[in-house]
Amino acid sequence: MLMLYQGKLTPKQVRAWVINRFYLQKNIPIKDAAILSNCPETDVRRLWIGRILRREGLGGSIGDVEGWVGFAEAAGVARDDILRARCLPGVRFAVDGYVNFARRADWTEGVAASLIEYFAKGELIKRIEAFKRHYPWIEPEGYRFFMSRLGQLDEANETTLRIVLRYCQTRDMQLRAIDAAESMADIYWSLHDAIYVAYVIQDRPLADSLSG
Repeated sequence: MLMLYQGKLTPKQVRAWVINRFYLQKNIPIKDAAILSNCPETDVRRLWIGRILRREGLGGSIGDVEGWVGFAEAAGVARDDILRARCLPGVRFAVDGYVNFARRADWTEGVAASLIEYFAKGELIKRIEAFKRHYPWIEPEGYRFFMSRLGQLDEANETTLRIVLRYCQTRDMQLRAIDAAESMADIYWSLHDAIYVAYVIQDRPLADSLSG
């Protein structure tokens, strides 16, 4: 991400990031649904359903799939291409691990993993500024998804924190909640490492991802 913020990525490398990051975006609602299915608390389910609906693009919001596809198109990746693209094995392994964690872990840990989004607002602002400053070839309408997410983050973060504070009352549960949030940071780290190795160090052709 430092290279992106510094304007050091080529158009191919930006598009490779967009294509691979799409696999995470389209799996986030699935992860949230897994948490919902494990949760016995009616009040929490009501709150978490709202999160899923926004992620799926209902209630006037831009969903994760359509929003990211719109950004991809603005960055020069055709809609059909990103929908059928293959992500890197390392990206798939990291994201699938996150979804499986949400399915198997205690629901409180699944919720707590989203605490990592407390840092997302600052990163999202930096990302938008970097795209506008260093990558003017990206069509401006592609930023609609990011602006939509900015408007949702404060409420989503407060909901997550409120749930964790209420239901993670023992020291053991609190430590597991912290571990869950840190594990999400590892997911992002692994995802970006895989993209860096493939498209910066190895300089793989973008067609490898678009042949799926």
